Amino acid sequence: MNQDPNSQRPSHRPRSGRRPSRTARAALAAGAALALAGGLAACGGKSLEEKGGAASGGGKGDIVIGSAGFTESKVLAEIYSKIISDAGYRTTVKTLANRELYEPALEKGQIDVVPEYASTLAEFLNAKKNGPNPKPVASSDIGKTVTALKALAEPRGLKVLPAGEATDQNAFAVTKEFAARHHLKTLSDLGRSKEKIKLAAGEECETRPFCKPGLEKVYGIAVTGIDPKGVGTPQAKQAVKDGTDQMVLTTTTDATLDNFGLVLLKDDKKLQNADNVLPVVNAGSAGDKEIEAALGKLTDKLTTADLIELNRKVDAERQKPEDVARAYLESKGLAKK
Repeated sequence: MNQDPNSQRPSHRPRSGRRPSRTARAALAAGAALALAGGLAACGGKSLEEKGGAASGGGKGDIVIGSAGFTESKVLAEIYSKIISDAGYRTTVKTLANRELYEPALEKGQIDVVPEYASTLAEFLNAKKNGPNPKPVASSDIGKTVTALKALAEPRGLKVLPAGEATDQNAFAVTKEFAARHHLKTLSDLGRSKEKIKLAAGEECETRPFCKPGLEKVYGIAVTGIDPKGVGTPQAKQAVKDGTDQMVLTTTTDATLDNFGLVLLKDDKKLQNADNVLPVVNAGSAGDKEIEAALGKLTDKLTTADLIELNRKVDAERQKPEDVARAYLESKGLAKK
């Protein structure tokens, strides 16, 4: 499925110039969701209705929180849903496989809020605007990165909320046995080894600059193919453990690497930028101060250690993301009981 990066966003304003009511926008969103569902079906994916969760909350309006298909994003989406619901909105969580699907849906108002990562989204929008190999705008400086992100997001009708301390980065892991056999501690070591690598990752890894292209260009790693099992999923890590694949794309907050006998290789040339977690909303449908304030309280308290523990509870203890989200918010004094 090809997304046209130059396509215009549908307007959420009627011809009179007045902003439609939440009820009207909810109807628009429902129609848009049907359109997106058809597009997803054409790509072989499930519809929004098949992927969505139950709605909950109050009467200020309907808010759809988007999630990518990996654990951390799912838990953060459930946390967002609960905290926005407690602020008086009716919320639903919809899971889309990756940013290539949920970001256009966010622009169109088919979803209203997503948990995001500053550097990764900045470079995604940079490539969407300027082509596949633009001059990088993200860096290890979170302030400059967010400024660049806002400049790219705002013309698309997206509002970038403040970033917090919690950070996650993409990372690559191999089995401990593979690392020991080839004397690997860093990604540079892997490049020098000349070992051919089949990489378990999301299918978007084929074109993302931090993934296959970056591994090849920055480290000289011979990536022979992508096994599209997702980012850090149990299936992806199992494939590496079994030897079907040699390396897996995961994150620095992955809490189950030991369970699969895996170890991270150090990103010694800093292919990855620091990715601080921050909410991004559709400015027209979810730009309200109440939503920003509710999410801001969470952002102020969320830490990197929290992310690791949240992932561990889902991936290692097999708890449901919604239960983990509720318990976390209650432990931080951020949820109504």
